[in-house]
Amino acid sequence: MSSFRFEAADGTGRIEKGLLEADSPAAARSALRARGLVPLEVAALGAGRARALQRRRFSEADLAAATRELASLLSAGLPVAQALGVTIEQAEQPGLREVFAAVRSDVFGGHRLAQALAEFPREFPEVYRASIAAGEDSGQLGKVMERLATYLEERQALRGKVLGAFLYPALVTLVAFAIVIFLMTYVVPQVVEVFRHSRQALPWPTRLLLAVSAFLREGAPWILAAGAAAFFGLRAWLARPGRRLAYHALLLKLPFFGRILRAIDTARFASTLAILAGAGVPLLRALEAARATLANTVLAAAVGEIIEAVREGHGLAPALAREKVFPPVLVHLAASGEATGELAAMLERAAANLSRDAERRALAASTLLEPVLILAMGAVVLGIVLAVLMPIIEINQLVR
Repeated sequence: MSSFRFEAADGTGRIEKGLLEADSPAAARSALRARGLVPLEVAALGAGRARALQRRRFSEADLAAATRELASLLSAGLPVAQALGVTIEQAEQPGLREVFAAVRSDVFGGHRLAQALAEFPREFPEVYRASIAAGEDSGQLGKVMERLATYLEERQALRGKVLGAFLYPALVTLVAFAIVIFLMTYVVPQVVEVFRHSRQALPWPTRLLLAVSAFLREGAPWILAAGAAAFFGLRAWLARPGRRLAYHALLLKLPFFGRILRAIDTARFASTLAILAGAGVPLLRALEAARATLANTVLAAAVGEIIEAVREGHGLAPALAREKVFPPVLVHLAASGEATGELAAMLERAAANLSRDAERRALAASTLLEPVLILAMGAVVLGIVLAVLMPIIEINQLVR
């Protein structure tokens, strides 16, 4: 039994697309005709079709939900192929259904689940595939997938909390910029135009306001072009590894925000290493997979040095301590885990502590930014109002 992606037309000419299970392409076409459809295209999904699939990346939240469902079904004793079939039926995202259908076809063809997932490295990261392979080797695939689902859910929760903490300040900033641009390009010119025909000289704040307004109105295309050029220029500048390394080192040294970035990246690294170590993956391979989850190249380069140290026979905790870029809580808990033989549990604890620290600092930064942004917005609007009112006040004084 294989999975096929089809495109067919019904009696009214309406095109229907989807997936179906059949023993062969001919059987798939027969099944479509039995449903009153005219087959237009029937394509097999599987290892041979992995590169030909239209890549529709599904979100990490979709993957976490599918993993949780798979874990529940496997823990209940269902075979892998049957569990995949139920997951495909429950999935709402088309890309998720298509990729899992291809994986199921490979499993029906005799491949292990980890081998089938390896055909989709973009959809299933290294940590995911390594955990599945370790679970299959140990015969504890259901338990491993339960931990994997928890890992994905916790990563998603941390990302959501940090982004949520900065969502309100970002919205305030966006609305403030929109209001100021509207005032400067539409309201201010119409109000101040009244004073242009008077013989009275305008105050310097009003003249400055008019100059800025004219610059924004007439130079908008140039401003947008300069912004785009700066964005792509920065990307090109950061394309070189040395420059990107220096930029990421600068990010880690930023006051307050550097600690948040370090905590988020380190928590991701520690949780990845914990789940792989708990699944029985060798430490060197686990470190390689965990390094791929780091967004900061300074931390990734440090993990590269740690891998070399572990390969030479050094312990994980001394290697972490020697690099001096990871928080002390990770180093001390890793040392405790190596001493007690519970490295995975200690790394999970370190990841939880670092996640809470990142969340706490993000909330504190958000709380601090909100009044600062409101005060800044008020100051800008006050300056605009004063620049508009000053000519009116001077005219009133002359009339008196």
